[in-house]
Amino acid sequence: MPGHRPWTLSRRRFFGVSAAALVAPRVAAADASAAPAEPIIDIHQHTHYHGRTDDELVAHQKTMGATLTVLLPAGSPVNRPSTHEGKSNGLQAECYGNESVVNLAKAHPKEFLFFTNEVPDLPEARTEMEKYLRLGARGIGEQKFGVDCDSVYIERVAELAQDHGVPVLLHFQHEMYNLHLERFHKILEKFPKVNFIGHAQTWWANIDKNHADQTVLYPKGKVTPGGITDRLLSDYPNMFGDCSAGSGLNGLTRDEDFTPGFLDRHRNKLVFGSDCEDAMGSGPKCQGAQIIAAIRRFAAGKGIERKILYENAKKLLKL
Repeated sequence: MPGHRPWTLSRRRFFGVSAAALVAPRVAAADASAAPAEPIIDIHQHTHYHGRTDDELVAHQKTMGATLTVLLPAGSPVNRPSTHEGKSNGLQAECYGNESVVNLAKAHPKEFLFFTNEVPDLPEARTEMEKYLRLGARGIGEQKFGVDCDSVYIERVAELAQDHGVPVLLHFQHEMYNLHLERFHKILEKFPKVNFIGHAQTWWANIDKNHADQTVLYPKGKVTPGGITDRLLSDYPNMFGDCSAGSGLNGLTRDEDFTPGFLDRHRNKLVFGSDCEDAMGSGPKCQGAQIIAAIRRFAAGKGIERKILYENAKKLLKL
């Protein structure tokens, strides 16, 4: 039972709770659990996320209000530089791999879809991912490995995505995963037919033109438009943004004057994701519920809200 597993405050959840504490007084009435029953696609969830059971995940998503959820698997557990000698196995969060997400999606076909994933510099990476694409995977990701974001390994992932007409979701984190965001435009230009979805700390920190210290992963305060992320979303039709996790919540709530314009400007390019590890699905301990509330609060109109919470993902996933 969910109440029997002790709740621990991970670094990721700490930032989510901190941001939630700031935004909660203004969005309490818009909490996902109290919202009208409208379709919501959550493009970012995991099986066995820090030990959470499948039953807990299913209940979490229902409570949060997600009507369709994309399950993102981990790659094979291997010890090599791209997994930081095993530290990053399980997406550094004990997440399970391809078979796990397939099984849960089969058990709940109306509620879950799945992507496929593999450590990109493994010789068998393409074969492994192609196997699951043929089984119905709707995309590739979460690519969260220690390689340059414009490396030959990411090119190979993009080639596979291009061959199968599916999107790729990447975790950008300074000195850890998909390094050198400032060079990702090369991949976007080389693979204009592939849709890429950006996520995580370095992605969201760089909404700000003045974000100079890349070691700061959760920056606070005012945002100046025109950061790397802002430009990639504006300049490349095949670049999209995932609002999930503590990084997304921080990005949406750090500057209340900036966010409405950002959501308006990228109304066709942003998608909702939760990427939260809790078993509750509501309240300040659930980042996903707080992200939904923030989107509803800052979207300048119902049309923008529906695009970000549902329509953009529906289009990306070709549903």
